[in-house]
Amino acid sequence: MTPLLERFNLEGKVAIVTGAGRGLGRQMALALADAGADIVCAARTAEQVDRTAADIRTLGRRAISQPTDVRDSARCDALIRRAVDEYGKLDIMLSNAGIGDMRGANAELWDVNDDDWHDTLDVNLSSAFYCARAASKQMTGQGHGGTIINVASGTAMRAYPMSFGYGAAKAGVIALTKSLSAMLVKHNIRVNCIIPGFVTQGPARSEQEAIFTQTRGRYLPAQRLGYAWELGPLAIFLASDASAYVTGQGFIIDGGGLAGGLAPMGFAPDVAV
Repeated sequence: MTPLLERFNLEGKVAIVTGAGRGLGRQMALALADAGADIVCAARTAEQVDRTAADIRTLGRRAISQPTDVRDSARCDALIRRAVDEYGKLDIMLSNAGIGDMRGANAELWDVNDDDWHDTLDVNLSSAFYCARAASKQMTGQGHGGTIINVASGTAMRAYPMSFGYGAAKAGVIALTKSLSAMLVKHNIRVNCIIPGFVTQGPARSEQEAIFTQTRGRYLPAQRLGYAWELGPLAIFLASDASAYVTGQGFIIDGGGLAGGLAPMGFAPDVAV
């Protein structure tokens, strides 16, 4: 391996990945392991994180699963302790957990209840704060710093009326990332953010879903949706010494969607024919 490529090597690093049971989190956990890291896989569904951990072990890396509800700060604290108890340290905190069913989606503003609003914020924004707080304390105590990677969404940077709470929470993740980077740089902790666009979570489960996915991709300059695995190389870069001079940044990976200005909005404009 050349000196340049060696900077991407995560051998000897310990990473926590939340939302690691499926989709983007699973693929990023597998990518970090493929680059050499040992992984703590966290998500609410035990069976899913158990499967991810088992697949990581087939890559020759150490992996454990920790069922965690990231809405609970005490559970996030316990997650960091489990990583340290198991591996003796923590180098990488990747906060990917996010709500999948968009509480209050497509509802009128006045019909979105308090529980839907708070649950959306807790899963998508508060969880990133809880994990960063516990992880940064551990990393600072170790004396050699670390890296925190948050996962936001392109919906944070444009109108998203189908689930405005989700977009608001993800915008908060971007702002949180910038502030934490400035707070923690003195402790040699870098904080960055991955901002995915429309990305498929897995293979299409039906012909109808495959057609929908293909049609949706036509809105984007890349003429397709992204694949979950494509976030893995970016996660490796941000977790590794290759990005040693990078902090406080948001990295958009969306096939040119935001640049092109076109994406499904949930409605069609009225135009004269």
